[in-house]
Amino acid sequence: LPFTVPLHLPSRLFTLRLPAHRGARGYRAALCTQLAQPLLVQDLPAPRLLPCQVRVRVHYCGLNFADILACRGLYQEKHTPPFTPGEVIGVSGISAMAEECIVDEKALWQIPENVSSEDAAVLPVAYGTAWLALHHRAHLQPRETVLVTAGAGATGLAIIDLAVSVFQAKVIGAAGSDPKCQLILANGASHAVNYSQTSLREQVTALTGGRGVNVAIEAVGGDIFKAALQSLAWEGRIVVMGFAGGKIPSIPANLLLLKNVSAMGVYWGRYQQEDFPLFSSAMSSLLQYCQEGKIHPHIGTVFKLEEVNEAFNHVLQRKSTGKVIISMK
Repeated sequence: LPFTVPLHLPSRLFTLRLPAHRGARGYRAALCTQLAQPLLVQDLPAPRLLPCQVRVRVHYCGLNFADILACRGLYQEKHTPPFTPGEVIGVSGISAMAEECIVDEKALWQIPENVSSEDAAVLPVAYGTAWLALHHRAHLQPRETVLVTAGAGATGLAIIDLAVSVFQAKVIGAAGSDPKCQLILANGASHAVNYSQTSLREQVTALTGGRGVNVAIEAVGGDIFKAALQSLAWEGRIVVMGFAGGKIPSIPANLLLLKNVSAMGVYWGRYQQEDFPLFSSAMSSLLQYCQEGKIHPHIGTVFKLEEVNEAFNHVLQRKSTGKVIISMK
């Protein structure tokens, strides 16, 4: 059976247990042997299985910015080289950017026959983060308005897809170029704002008739975060999910007070340790939405395993839109 293992989560998720080979059998993997240096693709010996573990054959692995940070030693969760990036649902922590990986059997979900392995690779991190941000953290309600920054990225497009198709909300997407804004509109947002050319706060104010947005999902940081925070309506909610711009902002507490707004964060992988039932429920819901055709994952570029460094550079140079995935085929 085909298996997809995205960053954090295996996706052709049927608990296939391959035979435990001894010694001779190996597999190819992308290996970080030194921080901040190019990855090497090497043959590795297949490790022995422990009780309750499953050997998974990987077809696709989603690439997240967190993987790039981890390979530079800049991520909050540190890994000592050598290691293979690409998380498997957070249980094994790393090792999915390879032809095989080992996963705890409870961290596998069966994928419906009409869901492709490529689409499944987009669901866990991008859509998992989007679902938790909108449903669990912001408690998005039908007909509310959502502002999403970095709207042309994998998680940004997932937020637009879920907010419009599942939560029946209105979305204002924001990005740093006109082509990205066009992609945002093509994927269901009502409006798109190019914040490299105009004031995000002024545009949101105009688009909402001065009311502001009910929810802001923010992934850029710096001045964009402050503009999003100032764009909230009365009792609005802002959810922080990253700092793609490189600057971690401070929150002026008076802005929380004046309009009774709430600021919170969402870190998808942490739910695996702290609230696995919620984590599992999110994945099951997303698979069902995908099976029913309610959501449509957007894949930007597919790289082969041997092109892993080109994939990293593609993301670092901000050329990516939608989800970048690594193919083991």
